[in-house]
Amino acid sequence: MEPSPIPEVRRLLSEHGAKEIDDPSLAPAGVMILIYPKDGEFCVLLNKRSEKVEHHKGEISFPGGGRDPEDGSLEATALRETHEEMGVRPEDVELLGRIDDMATRSRFLMRPYIGTIPYPYDFRPFEAEVAEVLEVPLSTLMDEANFREEVRIVDGELSVSPAYAYNGHVVFGATARVLSQFLDLLQAAPTPLKEALWNTSQP
Repeated sequence: MEPSPIPEVRRLLSEHGAKEIDDPSLAPAGVMILIYPKDGEFCVLLNKRSEKVEHHKGEISFPGGGRDPEDGSLEATALRETHEEMGVRPEDVELLGRIDDMATRSRFLMRPYIGTIPYPYDFRPFEAEVAEVLEVPLSTLMDEANFREEVRIVDGELSVSPAYAYNGHVVFGATARVLSQFLDLLQAAPTPLKEALWNTSQP
């Protein structure tokens, strides 16, 4: 049985040193990137937002959302929102670290946390917010055939951002930019770690 790559991911995140944004004009938000072994490789948990949510209707996103007054930190926000949206209990999440803050076009300061959960897991999505649960293999995201470039005009200038295709869906916007940062971090890791995350069976 191969050892789990999770400790190495934790080490990578610790060495990365996540950059923070200090901008009071942005609304703080926490999101959770959950990775876990399924069918011989690691997947990342995403969801398709329903048409009933306030922001980003029908888009693909991580579990997460804006900070509530009772949240002690953005880590608490990410865990609370993951529980509310996906039914993943905070005590079941092993936090591994985080990556750089990101400002979104909708004026949120998004702080992405990385975690893992035991699998199989009984996801219980909140139907008012989540239209579909997506368990996307990291290997699919790393496959160049599934990579796209999103081109927009922002403030009169051409903006090119990453996007990813999966099973009829397109992951774009802030979610894709966060994914790109995390995947770049993994891509720079030693080959055995990369192979363990998207090529081999895990316990």
